[in-house]
Amino acid sequence: MRNKLILVLMVLISFFLQCTLMKGIAIGGISPNLLVILCISAGLMMGKTCGLFIGFFTGLLVDLFYGYYPGTNAALYMYLGFISGFFYQIYYDDDIKLPILLATAGDFLYNFLIFALLFLLQGNTDFFFYLRRVILPEMIYTLVLTALVYRLYYKIIHRFMRVKFKDSDSLWFVK
Repeated sequence: MRNKLILVLMVLISFFLQCTLMKGIAIGGISPNLLVILCISAGLMMGKTCGLFIGFFTGLLVDLFYGYYPGTNAALYMYLGFISGFFYQIYYDDDIKLPILLATAGDFLYNFLIFALLFLLQGNTDFFFYLRRVILPEMIYTLVLTALVYRLYYKIIHRFMRVKFKDSDSLWFVK
C-alpha cells in the first residue's frame, strides 16, 4: 500500500510541476516533458507493468485536464512506460545513459504521434515545421532535464519504497 501511495504522489507531483513550473521555465513556448521522464523512469526501475500503469494514469491526468481526444495521451504515455519496461532486466539503475537515451527517443515518439494523431488528421501536413519548432527543441530540453530529474526519481524510489535487490545486481523490484 505504501509503495502505491508513493507512486501516486510521484504522478500527482510530476503532473503539477509539468503544469506549473515547466511552463514557467519554457523557452519560446517549449517546455521539457517531465511526464515522459516519469513514465520512462518507472518502466526502467520497476518493470513493464509498473511503467504501463504509471504511464496510463499520467496520460489520463493529461487527458482530463488538457486532452482534445479522450484516451490519446493515456495510450501514448502507457506505451512509453511499457516499452521502457523491456529494458528493466538488462539495465543498471544508477547508470544515466539509457534513461537519457530512452527519454529523448520517447519524447520524439510522443511528439511524432501527437502530430500524426492530432494535426495530420486535421489536414496540417507541415511536419518539418513542427519538427523544427516543437519536436527537436522539446527533445533537447527533455534530454537536459532527464539528467537531473532521473537521479531524483531514483533516490525517491530507492529510499522511500521497499526495495529488494535481485541477486547481486543493482536491478531491483517493488513488492
